[in-house]
Amino acid sequence: MNSQQITNDYLTAFIDELIKAGLKHVCLCPGSRSTPLAMILAKKEQIKIWRHIDERSAAFFALGRAKITQEPVALVCTSGTAVANFLPAVIEANHTRVPLLLLTADRPPELQNIGAPQAIDQTNLYGTHVKWSVEMALPEVTEDILHYVRTTAGRAVATAKDSPAGPVHLNFPFRKPLVPLAGDKTEQPSSLGWSGRKNNQGYVTVAQAPRKFEQTQLEELASDWAKVEQGLIICGPQIGKELSTSVVELADQLKFPILADPLSQLRCGSHNQELVIDKYDVFLRNEKFCESYQPEVIIRFGAMPTSKAIFLYLKKHQQAKQIVIDQGAGWHDPTALAAQFLYVEPNLFCSMLAEELKGSDYPTGSTDWSARWLKTSRITEQAIEERLGDYDDLFEGRIFTELAEILPDKATLVAGNSMPVRDLDTFFAKTDKEIKLLANRGANGIDGVVSTALGVSTTTDDPVLLVIGDLSFYHDLNGLLAAKLHQLDLSIIVVNNDGGGIFSFLPQAEYPEYFEELFGTPIGLDFEHVVQMYQGDFVKVDTWSAFNSAVEQSMIDGGLQVIEIRTDRQVNAARHREMWEVVTAALQKNDII
Repeated sequence: MNSQQITNDYLTAFIDELIKAGLKHVCLCPGSRSTPLAMILAKKEQIKIWRHIDERSAAFFALGRAKITQEPVALVCTSGTAVANFLPAVIEANHTRVPLLLLTADRPPELQNIGAPQAIDQTNLYGTHVKWSVEMALPEVTEDILHYVRTTAGRAVATAKDSPAGPVHLNFPFRKPLVPLAGDKTEQPSSLGWSGRKNNQGYVTVAQAPRKFEQTQLEELASDWAKVEQGLIICGPQIGKELSTSVVELADQLKFPILADPLSQLRCGSHNQELVIDKYDVFLRNEKFCESYQPEVIIRFGAMPTSKAIFLYLKKHQQAKQIVIDQGAGWHDPTALAAQFLYVEPNLFCSMLAEELKGSDYPTGSTDWSARWLKTSRITEQAIEERLGDYDDLFEGRIFTELAEILPDKATLVAGNSMPVRDLDTFFAKTDKEIKLLANRGANGIDGVVSTALGVSTTTDDPVLLVIGDLSFYHDLNGLLAAKLHQLDLSIIVVNNDGGGIFSFLPQAEYPEYFEELFGTPIGLDFEHVVQMYQGDFVKVDTWSAFNSAVEQSMIDGGLQVIEIRTDRQVNAARHREMWEVVTAALQKNDII
């Protein structure tokens, strides 16, 4: 058996197991050393190949798709710095628990550490940012090796999916010749070491069960929590909608208001939203309110919320018992104040605990406590709406109040980091429409956001929109190629304030001699021609009626649609501060503070 047939059999066995384990999508970047993987994957009808040129954009594209489906997407690249370009998305996937499968090609051992081209040390290149890293054996066709590759493939997919989900890295050294036998010259893969499982199952399968508490544990928690008069539930970023109904049921039994981050998926949908609060980021900036409303217990689900105001509120009330619910056995506690971690499947936990509390002799929480929080949120929302009506110009926050009105049911809205996701938090109000709200809030980077949104767009036939700042858009212009290559539909709203708008809210803004050069960083780019280069449509809007018309038309036309809205950084910062002052005045007027 020649070396090409050996490589063919080795990788065919490996990829066959990936398919049996459920892998369906691969983002593939060009390169020579990865030829064996690329050619054998391309032959598999069960695999959808997403061709990319830029590895960084490819990885974020895979991240976007896997974020929604919670099924692993594989990435394939050649050796050298190509592997390193996956790293930003790998970090984000690790922090946000998104399953990725990294299949990287490498030089064989005899070409390492001797100055061979495109040969870098790829061993454990991603360090602690992956769940599992494996240096694959050189291709052989022996019984033990074929058992090994099949087992590794099944284990890799299961490890990527197992809670907490995350990226897995398999590094493949290949010797030349790199082209495996193909077409009519391909012999049937050797059956050595494989006689098949019943029902065409994989060589190895992994079964997983949800974490849940015993009845005695539930009874103990129900007894303790039912005694709490002033409790809060805080829901941070998470993907699934399952928690929406169950956490509302639990809140209803406990009489705890829910502070719902927009990425928690609790602000949108047909579930009962009576106890869901969406305007906390504004009124929690008021010192008097924070001092007056002292919780006894705070129950947290998901990652830490976007809002800095919530973070500071938690720090202020260190006496409150803070409990973190996390099925992935992680440690989402940047406050370092949590008193208890409950490692349990959140949806199942909420449903079982709510059922335990129903029809029992447990006391109930204070309806007055909840009512005061809800009244505060309503007054805040009214004050914001009134002030927005006073602004004739294009204020960045209003983008999200407009989108909340015009987005159709089943749409997906992706927010860029820095200002867009914060404005999403402040200005996107509750709605009974089923709208997914997404952002890359693991490492909070501004890179790869366009590609992430394009990856998300492959999971649905309903509209997907992205709101992104001009610097973040510039960072991932390469990502637009995927829209052209794969004929994808995405509406992008570029908030062009010519620089880093969020820095206008930070202490750096008080140093004008350094600010623009070091932090504002205006780039002065006209994006129209680059969008056209990728065969997209581009329009600038300067009124809200034009904005709404452009957004609605973009969803009808499909394809790559870019809508630019020009704003002023200084005016935007001033308007946000005015909003906080208006809300404070409204709270005072209504005797909230």
